[in-house]
Amino acid sequence: NVALYWENPDIKSYVSIVPTSAITGEGIPDILNLLVTLTQQMMVERLMHTEYLQCTVLEVKQIEGLGTTIDVILINGTLRETDTIVVCGLGGPIVTPVRALLTPHPMREMRVKGSYLHHKEIEAAQGVKICANDLEGALAGTPLFVLGPEDDEEDLKDEVVSDVQSILGQVDKSGEGVCVQASTLGSLEALLEFLKSPDVRIPVSGISIGPVHKRDVMKASIMLERKKEYAVILAFDVDVSREAREMAKELDIKIFTADIIYHLFDQFTAYMKKVKEDRKKEVALDATFPCVLKILPTCIFNKKDPIVLGVEVLGGIAKVGSPLCVPTQDFVEIGRIASLEKNHKAVDKAYVGDSVAMKVNSTTALEASRMYGRHFDHTDELVSRISRHSIDLLKENYRDELTKEDWQ
Repeated sequence: NVALYWENPDIKSYVSIVPTSAITGEGIPDILNLLVTLTQQMMVERLMHTEYLQCTVLEVKQIEGLGTTIDVILINGTLRETDTIVVCGLGGPIVTPVRALLTPHPMREMRVKGSYLHHKEIEAAQGVKICANDLEGALAGTPLFVLGPEDDEEDLKDEVVSDVQSILGQVDKSGEGVCVQASTLGSLEALLEFLKSPDVRIPVSGISIGPVHKRDVMKASIMLERKKEYAVILAFDVDVSREAREMAKELDIKIFTADIIYHLFDQFTAYMKKVKEDRKKEVALDATFPCVLKILPTCIFNKKDPIVLGVEVLGGIAKVGSPLCVPTQDFVEIGRIASLEKNHKAVDKAYVGDSVAMKVNSTTALEASRMYGRHFDHTDELVSRISRHSIDLLKENYRDELTKEDWQ
């Protein structure tokens, strides 16, 4: 039972369909109009104005000639020019007297620059611009309260910061993680919930609301000393100031911006993948993979430095750069794997069961004196020489490339 909303014969029996376009935005005004119409027609008894104040901060803006102002939506109650308001800031609650209550002229957008109408008091429901002192740290998306003669100031302060306290609880206590910035408290909460979900698990060390400024970049730069890959700001639906971009470039802080949470995640995942690959390249020589090699007696191509022979991988992973030794000959060291060839094609790694041609280069004068037939032969197995440092590097950077048998 559906019908196009302008052809709907009975709104109680048929569901109204509103055609919309995500590309042009066509149809959005029609949806809003339909919602307002249906609400006024079917919920008229439940729609009533009360004196209990309901007000939410939508935006914090710097206006020339007015200073820092907040745009709020007044849902219920009345705001007066003589009121003292309590709003939430990241640094704590803000208690400040109202200097002015402003609205745009009739039929004008609040977001369009121009002169405003001044009011002594305003009743719900409508959007209002409030001018007051100390609003620089106010958080969009948080409730606004009016401090009345019978209200306890401390109780209102506790109530206004309660939502923020629950969000601050999601920040990593270890101090290691990315910095997250969002436009409102609601979008920040949604982003934090997404980041801590089992499929994502990105730690967060700091949060903020509003545009990214130099101070936010400075806060993120702390991670350069702790965990460099987390020196990142995930900016969701916010602007980045020119000064912040310049400082981020200077300090090598990554700022990822997007209007969709999943796009932020994709950007950060691609960045972490690149960081991991770069780190693997840095530690490639020191990260020795465990391997056991059997010498093929019919494939001895060069007996002394550089030693070239055919081997079969009995265990682990034979990797270019791995240092080799002979356990049965008092762990005599013969050099590092310089290259591997499988079926006449150069490869970086050889796995269990592979038969490859291997070239071993010496790294010291003592290793250069080693010779096949004198210091070792085909009855001896070759193994990679592993240190404690090498094992730690493998655990940190190559854990996913090794099987449980390799660790044993």
